[in-house]
Amino acid sequence: MTVSASNHRVVSGAPEAGGAPVTTFTGNRALMLEEPLLFEKGAIDRWGVDLPDVPAVATRLGGLERTAEIGLPGLSEPDTVRHYTRLSRQNYAIDMGIFPLGSCTMKHNPRLNEKMARLPGFADIHPLQPIDTVQGALALIDQLAHWLKTLTGMPEVAMSPKAGAHGELCGMLAIRAAHDAAGSDRRVVLVPESAHGTNPATAAFCGYTVEDIPADARGRVDLAALKARLANGSDVAAVMITNPNTCGLFEPDMIEICAAVHAAGGYVYCDGANFNAIVGRVRPGDLGIDAMHINLHKTFSTPHGGGGPGSGPVVFSAALAPFAPLPFVRKTGDHYELVEEEQAHVSTDHDHSFGRMVAFHGQMGMFVRALSYILSHGNDGLRQVAEDAVLNANYVLASLKDLFSAPFGDAGPCMHEALFSDAFLEGTGLTTLDLAKALIDEGFHPMTMYFPLVVHGAMLIEPTETESKASLDQLIGALRSVANRMLTEDANIFKGAPYLAPRRRLDETAAARKPVLSWQG
Repeated sequence: MTVSASNHRVVSGAPEAGGAPVTTFTGNRALMLEEPLLFEKGAIDRWGVDLPDVPAVATRLGGLERTAEIGLPGLSEPDTVRHYTRLSRQNYAIDMGIFPLGSCTMKHNPRLNEKMARLPGFADIHPLQPIDTVQGALALIDQLAHWLKTLTGMPEVAMSPKAGAHGELCGMLAIRAAHDAAGSDRRVVLVPESAHGTNPATAAFCGYTVEDIPADARGRVDLAALKARLANGSDVAAVMITNPNTCGLFEPDMIEICAAVHAAGGYVYCDGANFNAIVGRVRPGDLGIDAMHINLHKTFSTPHGGGGPGSGPVVFSAALAPFAPLPFVRKTGDHYELVEEEQAHVSTDHDHSFGRMVAFHGQMGMFVRALSYILSHGNDGLRQVAEDAVLNANYVLASLKDLFSAPFGDAGPCMHEALFSDAFLEGTGLTTLDLAKALIDEGFHPMTMYFPLVVHGAMLIEPTETESKASLDQLIGALRSVANRMLTEDANIFKGAPYLAPRRRLDETAAARKPVLSWQG
């Protein structure tokens, strides 16, 4: 889009009529409305409400008083509401269509869950209320904890971690506390290539040295390489493994892996972000896992945190249960209490707790939504969640692998996500990024790109269990159409995509390296 001296806005890349570009005075494309920034719409010398003069009071800012206007734009209430409503129309959302992001599980959030989370007894409570006034909330937390332990086959759970990566930190801190209590100075954590990228970062944050374990030709952990490293493993504190892994594959040697790690004196941390692929089918505790976080948004349909209202409970084996963090809910008779004191005698189950991770006990709204989802589905329903997620992913894999390159397409069925590479584009001059940008013009959010790193030009697609065959067929059709065009048409066409989005392709490298963080009028 360009703006002329007369403030006439010309739509860039619009469809053509009679060979001439279609232009509009406003820059709007019918109901796709062009929306300027708030700073462009408003003015700092006008405002939408009348406020009384601020009374003169003694300053308490210690010389840090503002000496100039803050420079925020003034807008009326209708201007403000219209601005954000118009911007919302340019967002892609799960209520608009499928999110094919791999390893993110962006799926439908049932409205029943939202209704339950808005009940006053849950939505209006305060974390500093007296315990006697929040007995229902604590009972809900305790019931959710019970089902998480039941579904995973683990005896203990920490409910307070606020996200998956926070849960990883919780699990690794418990492992470190267990080694410290035993007088062990083990400081190496082994992380397979197929693990989530946060795993090595979490281990390093805890002060461990991280070593890679390669993947084999099937995309699974190289068991021989792992055992060879463990043979000299007196320095190995733990293995952090993702199962199902980031290639969308189940680790069939998990029991043998856990046995080998335990024999070498280490613990097994499992990244449970992909639990939605096995919930109701496999209990991680039966595999020998010592700690595992659960992303409630991925398996139990709470809203995706995105740095906001996330939740990542961590389940523990009997060996690590004494080291679980505070606070935790304890039921005595018919009364629930929140145990917060960091003292060795607070509980025989937590007598070696590594302490407190957060100020309060977790994200109440996420707990309500997750329990609503579990109770709505029941045991057979949760089992079907996993089965449908795996069925949908394998349908995508089978429908595309004759055209797209599937590096592990012959290694057996995938789990919750299908992995492709850009090998089929070799010689075209086009890349995974070009395909993703062209997919935007088809009305889809692109899949996860360039991850996992073990596959060149990776394209990771996770359809989730909440998508119908009809929606999957539409996505598959769009992907096949774009891929076929990339193989037969002028490559320069795809270097300019997207053409129909509110904004054209950005220089993402420049945006990352030279971000503009303040408004320059």
